[in-house]
Amino acid sequence: MTDDDAGRDAGRDEDAADDQADGEDSPASGGSYPNRNVLWAETLVDELAAGGLDAVCVSPGSRSTPLTMAFAAHDDVSVFSILDERAAAFFALGRARRTGEPTAVVCTSGTAAANYHPAMIEASQARVPLLALTADRPPELRDSGANQTVDQEKLYGSAVRWYRDLPEPEATPRKLRRLRTDAARALAETTGTPAGPVHLNCPFRKPLEPLEVEGDVPADWDEGDVRASEGRPGRAYVETTQGRPTLADARLDDLAATVEAADSGLVVAGPADPVDVAREGYAPALAALGDAAGFPVLADALSTVRYGSHVADAPVLGSYDGYVDALLDAVDPEVVMRFGASPTSKPLRKALAARDVRQVLVDPAGEWRDAEFVADTLLAADPVHVARGVADRLADHERATETDRDGVVDRALAMDDAFAAAVAENRDDGSVGSFEGAVLADAVAHAPDPATVVVGNSMPVRDADRFATASERDVTVLANRGASGIDGVTSTALGAGSATDDALVYVTGDVGFYHDMNGLLSLSRCDVDATVVVVNNDGGGIFQELPISEFDPPFTEQFQTPHGIDFEPTGELYGFAFERVPVEAFASAFRDAVDADGSHVLEVRFDAAASHDARDVVTERARERARSTDGTR
Repeated sequence: MTDDDAGRDAGRDEDAADDQADGEDSPASGGSYPNRNVLWAETLVDELAAGGLDAVCVSPGSRSTPLTMAFAAHDDVSVFSILDERAAAFFALGRARRTGEPTAVVCTSGTAAANYHPAMIEASQARVPLLALTADRPPELRDSGANQTVDQEKLYGSAVRWYRDLPEPEATPRKLRRLRTDAARALAETTGTPAGPVHLNCPFRKPLEPLEVEGDVPADWDEGDVRASEGRPGRAYVETTQGRPTLADARLDDLAATVEAADSGLVVAGPADPVDVAREGYAPALAALGDAAGFPVLADALSTVRYGSHVADAPVLGSYDGYVDALLDAVDPEVVMRFGASPTSKPLRKALAARDVRQVLVDPAGEWRDAEFVADTLLAADPVHVARGVADRLADHERATETDRDGVVDRALAMDDAFAAAVAENRDDGSVGSFEGAVLADAVAHAPDPATVVVGNSMPVRDADRFATASERDVTVLANRGASGIDGVTSTALGAGSATDDALVYVTGDVGFYHDMNGLLSLSRCDVDATVVVVNNDGGGIFQELPISEFDPPFTEQFQTPHGIDFEPTGELYGFAFERVPVEAFASAFRDAVDADGSHVLEVRFDAAASHDARDVVTERARERARSTDGTR
């Protein structure tokens, strides 16, 4: 806890004492709304629930009392109590990432709201629907030196899709109709195109508790206006229908003709937007496009396309990161259809940039998601609409049955099989040594079916992308790749787990695990079970991949930063089973953990430098196997 955090907690205690002293002596004795804050907060929460909000993460604080009590009393909203605001925001982000629907967060004023900022940035970059409700002091206390008062207006800057500083609570029909409209608009903006975070700043003056304030809510306050007092029973006050742009038939015809005329090509499925993760038709549509076009589908681990029943009927590749140059030599694509965010695979991004190949980006928001600046066509349209539209047109022309393309697809699939087989053979070669990618491969391969698998940034997500092979199993792999930070990933994972009955697997590095140990409290407080795998190489292993590793000092102390932390006591602290296992026993221990009740943490230790070298050796051997395959599976 920082000094600022300690001051914030002290401010909360002082606030609570002041509230008791300044307010009435007894709770409300009659009437539905003892004061305007209760009316205002209950109206806001009621309208959010009517609009479909079903979950909120609340952190304790005084200024947010009206919102907390309103959410706690609402039967249609699940309330997750999370003490740490940063953990709460990432938990909400994880839940929203998994569902594609908004989750809200509620906090008190001051630095509490500032702790949401990293999650708001990630939500913006990754298009995650997140709604922040930050309580605030009334306007006359701003810029006055009043305790726990900071400038919260537009606190998250350009990260939010929409911001509103709500007016002070008042029991008048017009203001309450506006409040209901703002609630509906806030939800709509979180799931718009592009989806993302929204910030409602909510000022309240005392009393914050449901204490009776004479005349605060007059008996005739609604003046017969049931729209203000009750909203629109059975539905949201404002029903918003979200739409995505589509292409004219003529444009789809042109696009299909371009694909049909090409001698070869690729479909690249990058990390999927959360609203697409939740769409059952997204992954099958991209797979169908690859099948109809006769194009191999390069499915990012985070794309939702690498896993699922559609893999049985489409040319989906999963390990291309390890042999992408050989793959592009074999395919020699003339056109590349790209969906989702920028691929996790740096080798793929660089290899495509190095070739003079037409690249078509499909993005519903029409945003530029190509940091190499080589794409020549941007289609601002719904990806399912585009993929299905082109696939249907190609199927009508029977383009997928042509022998030349079938041969290219067979060669690509054979290369993927060969790479995976060589990795499996060489990872157990005693002369090579163990490497962290084996853990990621096993965690995904042996995850229950169905399962949500959340992977940490730095090496875990890269190893998942390279070594976790495609399969027909129902596995959803997620990561915080919007801003690619390591902060809050544990909370993100547990939030994702709270949103589904699927088994939850979370694989992280040791620094990521350390960075969000506060988040582990949600295992018990939010009733989430997880199998957590900590790949412990005692520091920032990813820096072994960078040229700075050749400069020591200062590499070890300032970049790799070995910490020597023993994580075993966290099991007793947060109430889960902890086991340290050698890499050769990991698969068996992992299967036992996912089959057992409760939460388990498995730690697998590595030497960072040795693991880095082993990864390179195994990748090179597997790459050569892929390159030399004869094209038969």
